[in-house]
Amino acid sequence: MSKKSKKFDGDPNTTGHSWDGIEEFDNPMPRWWLWTFYLCIIWGIGYTIAYPAWPMINSATAGVLGWSTRANVAADIAAVDEANAPINAKLEAAELTAISGNTELNTYAASAGSAVFKTWCAQCHGSGAAGAKGYPNLLDDSWLWGGDIEAIHGTITHGIRNEESDDARYSEMPAFGRDELLEKDEIDQVVNFVMSLSGDPMDASKVDAGKVVFEDNCSSCHAEDGTGDQSQGAPNLADALWLYGGDYETISETVNNSRYGVMPAWNTRLTEAEIRAVSVYVHQLGGGQ
Repeated sequence: MSKKSKKFDGDPNTTGHSWDGIEEFDNPMPRWWLWTFYLCIIWGIGYTIAYPAWPMINSATAGVLGWSTRANVAADIAAVDEANAPINAKLEAAELTAISGNTELNTYAASAGSAVFKTWCAQCHGSGAAGAKGYPNLLDDSWLWGGDIEAIHGTITHGIRNEESDDARYSEMPAFGRDELLEKDEIDQVVNFVMSLSGDPMDASKVDAGKVVFEDNCSSCHAEDGTGDQSQGAPNLADALWLYGGDYETISETVNNSRYGVMPAWNTRLTEAEIRAVSVYVHQLGGGQ
């Protein structure tokens, strides 16, 4: 049983609670604290009335002042668009090949294009445009569909193998193994031949036979020397630059099951000025033609 604490003259009343003989004084809260607390409540009620506050089913309460962060951002964007409207009009009207020779347009396009790229393109091609497995490196000279400014503009505008644009770049490599177009031994041979075009094959004894398989089944797209065809989006197999990888297993997977990378059409997401700007930005990174 706990020992009751001693009470002295002048001590305030207690709450009646006791913990191991320790009792709690029933002291009132300081007046300044109470008034601050009440003022905070009043301020909070006023804030929820004046500004957006309480979440509803589809949106929050609007507030009597009609203030909106979204509206503020939209107004800022509209102001920037209005300020850039004259130079965007010039950018849209200019010949693509002439933009690089116009200092004003080229400087603006490279800056605006950088912002567009980092917002919409970096997720696949990387912040530095070096790409990743299955996503092209935009810094080198190996371009599937052409790397001049007009080709880049067309690719960005319509995309690749998508269902959004009738003018999308389109090509489809057969799945030689999955669809039983080639025997297993033939695939092994042609993979070794392809590896020999840019390096060392895994089995040099199969290269000659693989060359025959390549000429009969692959040269119509990749050319007899394996240098590819940009009009078909057929990659150059002789430059040691590989989108998915150039080792035996990866090339074998490609020949067996093919690849089917898709890029969206950006003409439904970006303005023509933005497409031209990002085309200029990508072209001046150092790759392309």
